[in-house]
Amino acid sequence: MSPLPTEESGRPAESVWDYPRPPRLEQSRRRITVEFGGEVIAETDRALRILETSHPPTYYIPPEDVRMEFLERSKRSTFCEWKGHAAYYHVDVDGEHAENAAWTYPSPAPAFDDLTDYVAFYPGKMDRCTVDGEEVAAQEGGFYGGWITSDIEGPFKGG
Repeated sequence: MSPLPTEESGRPAESVWDYPRPPRLEQSRRRITVEFGGEVIAETDRALRILETSHPPTYYIPPEDVRMEFLERSKRSTFCEWKGHAAYYHVDVDGEHAENAAWTYPSPAPAFDDLTDYVAFYPGKMDRCTVDGEEVAAQEGGFYGGWITSDIEGPFKGG
């Protein structure tokens, strides 16, 4: 498999309307953190991100950089026309519970094979998610899991 493109650093703001359709998967060098229930449950500088027209990026974290002891597989599943079938996780930390707050693609479509078992989190269901230390805003609506930072320009699908 050929290497994934890498996100450029230090570039001007990105417009989600310049993102491709079908979506593109690329490596990100940015520091991604996810906090819930007083714990850092994921932290990496090896994330993959999906870029799709009208959506803020969604970050996928390698499973070895996620504290999987806080995730419990749920019964929810969905289908993406590009990536395939997604499976969901509840997040539980010290009595705090977030329902279907993360998802993964155990067997993605061939074009997205690099996503296998990586975990994405809904930032609106977590206490705090950051990209290079900047707290992200969640994409509106309950279905999409985009991460909005100051260098991402909309308008965004959702809501």
